[in-house]
Amino acid sequence: MTKRTRISSGSLFEEEIGYSRAVVDGDLIFVSGTTGYDYAAMTIVEDVVGQAEQCFQNIAAALAQANSSLDDVVRVLFIVPRREDWQPCWPVIKKYLGRARPASTLIHAGLQTDAMRVEIEVTAKRQEA
Repeated sequence: MTKRTRISSGSLFEEEIGYSRAVVDGDLIFVSGTTGYDYAAMTIVEDVVGQAEQCFQNIAAALAQANSSLDDVVRVLFIVPRREDWQPCWPVIKKYLGRARPASTLIHAGLQTDAMRVEIEVTAKRQEA
C-alpha cells in the first residue's frame, strides 16, 4: 500500500478551507491550484507576470518538499480570468516548465478574488533514479 503524504505551504487558506498545498501518493505529486500569493507575507503583487513567477516559486517549494522538482511536472492547468493576461505569462511558463514540457490546459474563469490574475495547478511524477 502506498503512503500518502500531505504538504502545506503554511497558507491561511489551506487551514481555513481544509486542503493541502500538495498530496504525494507514491511517485505522483498533486499540487493544488496555486496563486501568486507570497504565503509568508500573505501579499500578492498586482501584475500577472509577477504573480506567475510567485506561483511557480510556490509550486517549486511544494515539489521540493516531495523530493521532486518542476522538471518532473507531467500535467499543468492554467486558470486566467483575463484573456489579455495569458500571453504575457508565456516567457515565465517557458522559464519554469521549458524542460519538462508537460501536457497543458488553459481555462479562462474567475478566481477567488479580483486581485488573483493567474492560478496554476500541476501534477508531477518523480522519475526513477
